[in-house]
Amino acid sequence: MSLNRQIAAYMKKAVGDWSAEPEANIINAALRVMSRWRQFLLLDSYLKRQGTLVWSGPFEGMDYVSSSTEGALLPRLLGSYESELHPHLLAFAAEGLDCVIDVGCAEGYYAVGLARLIPQVTVYAHDIDEAALAACAALAAKNGVGDRVVIGGEFKPQDFEAFAGKRALVMVDAEGAEVDILQPELSPALAGLSLIVETHDIYRPGALDTLMQRFSPTHDIVRVDQHYPAFQPPSWFAGLPHLDRLLAVWEWRVSPTPWLVMRPKAA
Repeated sequence: MSLNRQIAAYMKKAVGDWSAEPEANIINAALRVMSRWRQFLLLDSYLKRQGTLVWSGPFEGMDYVSSSTEGALLPRLLGSYESELHPHLLAFAAEGLDCVIDVGCAEGYYAVGLARLIPQVTVYAHDIDEAALAACAALAAKNGVGDRVVIGGEFKPQDFEAFAGKRALVMVDAEGAEVDILQPELSPALAGLSLIVETHDIYRPGALDTLMQRFSPTHDIVRVDQHYPAFQPPSWFAGLPHLDRLLAVWEWRVSPTPWLVMRPKAA
């Protein structure tokens, strides 16, 4: 069944079950489905015109994927994805790093992107999803950085000890498990590592405050919130309706998931 037919069948069923005055969350759920449908159509247009090359941003030119293991693909291909982090990523790259530890790597957007951006680093890419790990390995090979992207499974708090004394950037996107992974009392090495952590109070209430409390004694912390990304799209975007341009960069977030960018305090 085509995507259009699937969406039409879903919407007919959903609307048929609505009361005369459905609650806002019910209408919102239908709106999200329709918005994702429209973004998939825009993704199809992008892939036909641009292929799988990332258009802009720090990872411009990376040969990415045509289907993702999780999350919105089109913003990643456009290079607008999590653009709030771009200045911080570029700053870390300019300062020099020995390695990157990417916990929750999915198919490797950051693992492979950072391996391309910072040629001297080794990236340790971890995920608990075997399909994601296979996709990450394939992406690294496709982009010629397979020798510098080390694939691994579950990452435990004590595993940070192997990186003590290194100039390392830790990236964690673990859907709430960041609270379990980042435990300084179990890994003293964390005090000397830089971190970018996406916090998920939606899945783990209090995650942001918990991590702020854990790391404020040892790190300078900047909270980074999402905003509408400003970027230069492909020229053919100029002919799209304004709503399509908005939907193209939508990252499917249900609620805010702020990042914490944390640098070890100067001695």
